[in-house]
Amino acid sequence: MVALATAGAVVVLPATAASADTYVPVSGAGSTWSANALRQWAANVKKNGMTINYAATGSTDGRTQFANGTVDFGVSEIPYGLYDSNFGRAADQPPTRKFAYMPIVAGGTSFMYNLNIGGKRVTNLRLSGENVAKVFTGVIKYWNDPAIKADNPSLTLPARRIVPVVRSDGSGTTAQFTLWLSKQYPDIWNAYCARNGKRTPCGLTSYYPYKPSEGFVAKSGSENVSGFVRQPQGEGAITYVEYSYPEKAGFPVVKLLNAAGYYVPPTAENVAVALTKAEIDRNKNDPAVYLTQKLDNVYRNPDKRAYPLSSYSYLIVPVAEEYGLKQPDKGYTLGKFGYYLLCEGQNQAKSLGYSPLPKNLVEAGLEQVERIPNMKKEDNKIANCKNPTFSSDGTNTLAKNAPYPPECDRKGGPAQCTTGTGGAPQDTPSNNNGGSTGGNNPGGSGGPNATAGPNATAGPNATAGPNASAGPSAAPSAGAVDPLTGDQVGGGSDPGTGGEFIAGVPVALDAEGGWHLSHTLMLLAGVLFVGLMIGPPLLARSLQRRGRNSWSGS
Repeated sequence: MVALATAGAVVVLPATAASADTYVPVSGAGSTWSANALRQWAANVKKNGMTINYAATGSTDGRTQFANGTVDFGVSEIPYGLYDSNFGRAADQPPTRKFAYMPIVAGGTSFMYNLNIGGKRVTNLRLSGENVAKVFTGVIKYWNDPAIKADNPSLTLPARRIVPVVRSDGSGTTAQFTLWLSKQYPDIWNAYCARNGKRTPCGLTSYYPYKPSEGFVAKSGSENVSGFVRQPQGEGAITYVEYSYPEKAGFPVVKLLNAAGYYVPPTAENVAVALTKAEIDRNKNDPAVYLTQKLDNVYRNPDKRAYPLSSYSYLIVPVAEEYGLKQPDKGYTLGKFGYYLLCEGQNQAKSLGYSPLPKNLVEAGLEQVERIPNMKKEDNKIANCKNPTFSSDGTNTLAKNAPYPPECDRKGGPAQCTTGTGGAPQDTPSNNNGGSTGGNNPGGSGGPNATAGPNATAGPNATAGPNASAGPSAAPSAGAVDPLTGDQVGGGSDPGTGGEFIAGVPVALDAEGGWHLSHTLMLLAGVLFVGLMIGPPLLARSLQRRGRNSWSGS
């Protein structure tokens, strides 16, 4: 066996059965949601002489390429044959090529965002599912909307335009997100589809409907949507993407409100807990659905730790000697790779931003690997499978040991946790600390729940609270706003929170850095000032010299 230390974990690679010559290159295409895991696993086995080429072209393209025989395997978050509201029919049909679905990695679809308050990054943003739905359907347009403020009692949110960033290509991530929208918030989702010319009821789609005129931005691939959000010019933007992307980029993710009333991030543990309620199709007589997932109970999992938007992705593997699999070494290589990613590879899932597969899915996946033509079956594989979720009693160790969320992330509290999320673990200071007498006590007179108590006239919904006329949604006369940053210039504060006041006016998203008009005006003013200071003395001296010269010449 060959050991490799990667991403903080020791990974054991499969030994070569005969020699490195036994392996031949195999290729796959598809999911960008799973791409970070696939690429790392391919890099690991490369050191043992195995070449796995993977193109992250999107789930729709991966299914198409596998069906056409242009790749040896596909990767997708959704199976063949699902009804797609974009087309009014199934986006594709199961191929004539014989295939099987093999679960490969679980994870949470996260909401990566770029938001600052007073020049400091927000890392602890919380949103209810309804508010997420309204943001991505254009109902909520500004970050200081009262509905978002209700999710975030400790933040004085800026009056900055929200920029929803969606996928422009056929995407399994989009399919997962829109399936959730259609199941949990059908009225909001159907109204949005109707505005975009789609028939209703509007269910799952791999192609997100959008109009650039409504402030939406569309990019292809997970790398490009996350890349747009993380650039300096992306302030105010939010996108849906697999958790590993914001982790790798050093950016925060939204804590999403679950059915138990807690705001939770999409950590490996929270995903593992959520998926304990997943229903798996066990109909072996229908390969088009066998091992596919039904997520309704995942969305509504009552456990305090569950992240609602959790799921897993599939490797689509060949089970007959067709196309490239007529070359025996390809089947042998693909079988070895399948064994590796179901067992040893799962040890890296958490460090890569995913959640490792539980034992029942690994067992089912191993059955599918062993159907690949010309693969070499290993005896007692499940007994020797070094997967971090396995336990002696058959329970999912990761889910069993998952920590419970803190009470400061329970819906309805007077304040929220300050700790960061995703790739940005740094704290976001609470504006509850800025009250005149409230100090660190969020119930003090300067906090959102004033000394008279949370239900009294000085509370968050009273005339002095954050939703009142003097709050962040007030008229701009409450203070001047810097057109470059959106921050208030000089005096004024939000009496409901005791924090920094930001006037409720739209702000242009100028790029950070660079030369602006204000810089030019400042330079001209400086030149004029210098001229006024030194010009008159120089002129006087020149006139004196001329006078002396004229006198001496006379």
